[in-house]
Amino acid sequence: MDTYGIVSLVPVLVVIITAIITRRTVEPLILGALVGYVIVYKGSFFTEFLSGFSTVVADNAWFVLVFGFFGMVIVLLEKSGGALGFADWGAKIAKTQGMTILITWILGILVFIDDYLNNLGVGTAMRNISDKNKIPRELMAYTINSTGAPVCVLVPMSSWAILMISIYEDLGVTSGGSSFAAYLQTIPFIFYAWVAVLVVPLIGFKIIPTWGPMKKAQLRAADGDVFSENYHKTHEEMEGYTDVKKSSPWFFIIPMAILIAVTLITNDILIGMAVGFVVCLVLFVPAKLMSLGEFCDHSLEGFKSMVLVTAIVISAFVLQTANTELGLTEYVISAAEPVLSANLLPVISFVVCAFIAMCTGSFWGTMTIASPILIPLAISMGANPILAGGAIVSAGAFGSHACFYGDAATLASAVTGISNTEYAKSALPMIALPTVLAIILFTVAGFIW
Repeated sequence: MDTYGIVSLVPVLVVIITAIITRRTVEPLILGALVGYVIVYKGSFFTEFLSGFSTVVADNAWFVLVFGFFGMVIVLLEKSGGALGFADWGAKIAKTQGMTILITWILGILVFIDDYLNNLGVGTAMRNISDKNKIPRELMAYTINSTGAPVCVLVPMSSWAILMISIYEDLGVTSGGSSFAAYLQTIPFIFYAWVAVLVVPLIGFKIIPTWGPMKKAQLRAADGDVFSENYHKTHEEMEGYTDVKKSSPWFFIIPMAILIAVTLITNDILIGMAVGFVVCLVLFVPAKLMSLGEFCDHSLEGFKSMVLVTAIVISAFVLQTANTELGLTEYVISAAEPVLSANLLPVISFVVCAFIAMCTGSFWGTMTIASPILIPLAISMGANPILAGGAIVSAGAFGSHACFYGDAATLASAVTGISNTEYAKSALPMIALPTVLAIILFTVAGFIW
């Protein structure tokens, strides 16, 4: 098809620059899409933009429902106290520093459904016992956030996985006709997440030593002060996090087990989420964890909590529509093929996308923008598109892990009582290790697969 040449890059550049300046996600995506429609349709851009937006919403109603049910289940699990009760259950056996980090790590893996729920539930359950075992709050924040997005991308029933599955579906990346199955094949190649998760217990048991500000924090904690300088200034604000209702961990385990089983059996996460929602109703109301009215209120709250996520995905799809009209993918492919080696495409994809995610704080936005460009490029160049997908997802996980002003790092910092700046100083040097290892693995994998 005919392309607009280098001009087709303008909408994406607008998105990146605007996201860096504003630290926002939806608005840059919409602005970039609008710029694309202006380039293509000139004076009639506004009506075409509205038409394109309406078409995207109609074509992606399935994802709106998935995200809506997902948000409802998350809030219901939180409000029932089941997730926090489950986390508190594991905290009872943490008696030493190493065991405390290990239990925090295990709980972070088990509470995989969402990185927000993960950070809040695990952080609230483990921070007091970590204080008792003289673990600095900075190390707890790093540990908690290391089992946030990096774990979520490795589990196909998480919010992050749902996003990438939706992108695969839109791009036609399937295995046996299923985008869900294609994502399962991607999981082994999400190298950054694997390394980021696996190094945590090694650090906890001092097999891998800490360094830089994190080491100083550990020395400070060994002398009896686990709190950062910022803690006492914000301690009163953080007390709200302890007012989370707790209940039996079975109120978390049963809905999650059924949700996962139904999703795996039907190969449809919408059915799994809907069944999980019904199970919450059957369990929570008769057990008087909440009234029917409260159940409905919490469900509405959960649905509303996913409006931003839905807006990100829909806006990204609108941008993708504009990029298709501009011939962006075809231009990038034609420009890159003569100078880019298929073997190096995975590592270059990871480095570039990780940089963008870190700068913009838009992790899902980076994945949704990069995938329609890099995956077709991989197919065209004869590279492994599943490996390219793993590089893109790894970059998103890196962004959530490393971007200190991002939502996940902000919540991990808040629940442990440290500032975002303190998180950046202590965590970023530690994050350098999985980053370097991921670069090496993607380089090697590009020549093997």
